[in-house]
Amino acid sequence: MAPSPVVRFAPSPTGLIHLGNVRTALLNWCLAKKAGGRFILRFDDTDGERSRDEYAEAIAADLRWLGMIPDETVRQSDRGLMYGAAAAVLKTAGRLYPAYETEEELDRKRRLARASGRPPIYDRAALKLSEEERARLEAEGRRPHWRFLLNHKPVVWDDLVRGNHSIDAASLSDPVLVREDGTPLYTFTSVVDDADLGITHIIRGEDHVTNTAVQIQLFEALGADAPAFAHHNLLIAASGAGLSKREGSLSIASLRGAGIEPQALAAYATLVGSAEAVRPVRDLAELAELVDLARLSRAPSHVDEAELAALNAKVVHGLSYDDVAQRLHGLGIGGGAAFWETVRPNLSRVDEAAEWWRIATGDLEPVAVEGTDADVIIAARHSLPGGVWDDTTWKFWTRAVAEATGLKGRALFHPLRKALTGRDAGPDMSAFLPFIGRERAQVRLGRSET
Repeated sequence: MAPSPVVRFAPSPTGLIHLGNVRTALLNWCLAKKAGGRFILRFDDTDGERSRDEYAEAIAADLRWLGMIPDETVRQSDRGLMYGAAAAVLKTAGRLYPAYETEEELDRKRRLARASGRPPIYDRAALKLSEEERARLEAEGRRPHWRFLLNHKPVVWDDLVRGNHSIDAASLSDPVLVREDGTPLYTFTSVVDDADLGITHIIRGEDHVTNTAVQIQLFEALGADAPAFAHHNLLIAASGAGLSKREGSLSIASLRGAGIEPQALAAYATLVGSAEAVRPVRDLAELAELVDLARLSRAPSHVDEAELAALNAKVVHGLSYDDVAQRLHGLGIGGGAAFWETVRPNLSRVDEAAEWWRIATGDLEPVAVEGTDADVIIAARHSLPGGVWDDTTWKFWTRAVAEATGLKGRALFHPLRKALTGRDAGPDMSAFLPFIGRERAQVRLGRSET
């Protein structure tokens, strides 16, 4: 029996996460939870200059809002001793070597290689330095960065999205794993963490495919088994540009603030660009049953904000009063379940219910009417029902107005709706009218300008 999957979502806390980042998190979550596995949140915060606690807190809050509660949370900034020990292992094995070129020198080498028609791959000049040459460079004040010595052979893996995949490591530069100041880089820390945390599946964007060849060799050099890899297609903006957390493009915070429901956002981010049609889901458990990594598209998927809004409306239409009662109370909306169920079919966002509550219970601008519309309003004033208004009142009232005017259909209902709500369309008037009530209806009909 295969062990339960252990996955991780590893954002760097240097900005707000966006729809594309959450796609990665959700695909990981769905794979793990569908099989009773574990989901680890790992903050890749070794960039001390740009990493911020407030971004880490915001990322954790966004995941909670979507329903993803990590089984464990770790920070790379707390794991420096582990990276140092792993670097020592690689140095002892001869797989991590010092290099002294400056960025300017490396850039010049790359330009010369391109001009000569050669790929701009690092030439391993540092391996040819003698002890005396290294000592001289350090005496000049240079400090080495440390490169991983790749085995120049094809690296093959069965990608859970892309199928059988191969990269010839001879086509790659030996990657820098440790900077001059001793701080480790992502390619290195990610592998050390994945091995230590027992990660079984790495699901990430296709922009990391090249990293995979390097990282598989790193796992091997550290004596660890490489996890299974899955590289999903990326989400891009309607313009074709990539999403950027530093620019706040389609950030989860902004979408949440715009009234997008977590179920809608999760379903859209996960299902867009897959063989499954984008559809509403009740929760992440239902969403997990729809996810099949092998059926994800290989092409980038454009984010269609209109499609997301339409999906959100479908989700809102399926929310019960219990789902939204606390939010409605916070918006100052009364009327209980009856009001929610009356206006719900006309909402694309939950907060739009506040406008319908204002229309039902507040003051409205007078509506100008003329011609047959004025006849309807006059007849409605004269036949204003008495007693308690309920869901039968509209039917009997409009029947009386029809008899008085000889009108029916839109010619009858539209001017009356417009005078009572100020809108051309809206909730079913049979259910909505009792919230307006007789007193407000009388005032609104009396103020209609004829």
